Amino acid sequence: MLDPITDVFKTMHITAFGLHRLEATAPWGVKQENQAEENVAPSGKKTSPTDLAHFAMLSRGNCWLSVEGIAEPVPLTGGDCFLLAKGTSIVLRDSPRTRPRLTFREIGARANGNIVLYGGGGAPTTIVCGSLSFDHASLKPITQLLPSFILMKADEARTLALHNTVHALASEMAAQAPGSEVVATRLAEVLFIQVLRAHIASEPERNKGWLSAVFDPQMGAALSAIHDSVKTPWTVESLAEAAGMSRSAFAARFKDLLGQTPLEYVTEWRMQKAMQLLHQRDKKLIDVARSVGYESDASFSKAFKRVVGANPGEYLKRGA
Repeated sequence: MLDPITDVFKTMHITAFGLHRLEATAPWGVKQENQAEENVAPSGKKTSPTDLAHFAMLSRGNCWLSVEGIAEPVPLTGGDCFLLAKGTSIVLRDSPRTRPRLTFREIGARANGNIVLYGGGGAPTTIVCGSLSFDHASLKPITQLLPSFILMKADEARTLALHNTVHALASEMAAQAPGSEVVATRLAEVLFIQVLRAHIASEPERNKGWLSAVFDPQMGAALSAIHDSVKTPWTVESLAEAAGMSRSAFAARFKDLLGQTPLEYVTEWRMQKAMQLLHQRDKKLIDVARSVGYESDASFSKAFKRVVGANPGEYLKRGA
């Protein structure tokens, strides 16, 4: 059976970009503000802030992290890694008393190759930073994928695989050998998935949302059934049976964890799969419709427009 996380990553196509290595010397301070403007990836593709996650990891030294909504600054040391989503504001600096003078965007613009030198010449800290883009990430199952902030500390035993990737990424960026950019991008994508795994393993019951639902035995069984066969004519009853729950208890639990009804989730994921299929230009509309559970292209187009905001033809023109 296809697990939901694998299905999401195969469908969404994560792309890492803007990778750079910040070589900071005290005093220094950098901020990431909650920005509403569009961002542009190196390919020229515009992406809205909800499409982006930002990550940073310390490969050397120490610093302090201040996160919007968290009262006290968090001390970071070599090997610590964190992930931001949905425009969370943060400040990274050598000391809680240092005033940040640059944004991460300005730091990236200063990069010579992919290395940025910044600070006052004191104690050194090395931070590898980057962004991750999700293709067509407009629907709820995807925007619920990430908490706004994930911190993985270097001394957590379950993060060994993550640390190996962190070190490999830092080394690849330092080497600047032929093909380093491609390898670093792939490693950043692997890092992202490992951070999610480690986060859930460390705090499986702490947060609501898609990730918690995936790792919930009963909700996870229902989600796996949906992702394994999206074209099945699912009902609340059949999904409750897959979860081993009564209809009413299942519907209430699903809505509590994911913020939408089971059939809303099914429809939105069908449209997410359909967006992927529509970009394969060799597929006819009726074939796409049947692949995601619709017997006619008319009923599919109506559902697509309701969820995505444009009919399939308009969607493809807009994407082009």
